[in-house]
Amino acid sequence: MTTDPTIRTQTRTKAVTNPATKAATKAGTKARRRDRRVYLRSHPLLFALLAATRGRPVRRLGGGTLLVHGTAAYREALTRLPLDRTAPGTTGGAARAARVEGVLFDQEGSGHRAGRRELAELLGASGTRELRAVWHPLLLRRLAPLPLGGTVDLVPLARELAGSVVYALLRPGSGADACASPLALAEAAAEAAAASVRSHLPGPPRPGAGAAAISTAERLRALLGPGADARAAMLAVAAVNTTVAALPRAVAWCADAGLWDQAADPALRPALADELLRVTAASPLLPRVAAAEGSVGGCPVRTGDRLLLVARHAAGAHLRDPDGRRPAEPGVARLVFGAGPHACPGARLAREQLVGVLAALAPHRPVVTRARVDRRAALPGWRSLVVRAAA
Repeated sequence: MTTDPTIRTQTRTKAVTNPATKAATKAGTKARRRDRRVYLRSHPLLFALLAATRGRPVRRLGGGTLLVHGTAAYREALTRLPLDRTAPGTTGGAARAARVEGVLFDQEGSGHRAGRRELAELLGASGTRELRAVWHPLLLRRLAPLPLGGTVDLVPLARELAGSVVYALLRPGSGADACASPLALAEAAAEAAAASVRSHLPGPPRPGAGAAAISTAERLRALLGPGADARAAMLAVAAVNTTVAALPRAVAWCADAGLWDQAADPALRPALADELLRVTAASPLLPRVAAAEGSVGGCPVRTGDRLLLVARHAAGAHLRDPDGRRPAEPGVARLVFGAGPHACPGARLAREQLVGVLAALAPHRPVVTRARVDRRAALPGWRSLVVRAAA
């Protein structure tokens, strides 16, 4: 049956002129525009490259680099194509260049699988509950100024939350410096991660990047002590970097898009957290290198080809705004954490922390009063994001 075109036009007009719809559209535009500033001011060349090439699921740049945007192609690259974890331009390669030997990212075969199993157990359901007892009281204490009319900068808050988790993970039997505070460990971990990641992101090489990666890694090792477990240490490094990038951006989007009603609803809050993590995509780009010939999205891949896997596009961050009532399919939303054997073991902790932050903030319905982009960070993020209560 064919619908009367007049009725279709009237329906569209009614939707456009509906005040609630217009307000929601305006709020979503504000949220997306602010979050775009993170890319445009911290990684403008990267953002331009990704935006210009996202029309195809897979695009070859020059002779040895493939940009992978499509959902299916991204998943195929991580689950079916053998990857070289130690090649230059990968996380493992950056770790070795920084002289952080034996970490999770540069292990192979059974050692890599065993390390991932240990970390999965460490950050499983029971482990995450134990860690919540560490960071949640700190969260409530740091948000105490809001009901009194004060402001809170979410970036140092996120760093301290991450630091408390780092300290809890590494302190038992690690030999970590007893004089090092959780915040000091977090700052050292953030510096080490930023220096390492910057060395393998696309763009012109940064003078002194290699030396900086080595010196920051040595500083972190000094704080951790000789007994620190390298796998847990590198997971903590990644956790700090992504937490500081993800939490403030997610809260800013929630505030700008007017999603506090969903954040206040215990039934919707977990889905909203997944959605916010999907659209912000703290690690928007995963650099990998093919260890064997194969194909991705129908495009031939040669041994040694560099793959730039665009997590934010694979998860549809550029197509769908976050909505806890109509979330993306979980298998798509969680692609921002990788897939298959290359999925991030800290995904559960990231979701749990964001759910906790949203629950603590929702009663105050905060608004953003000041935001400054961190131009030096490896991952797109805010240097400062100040909020105050609106409720």
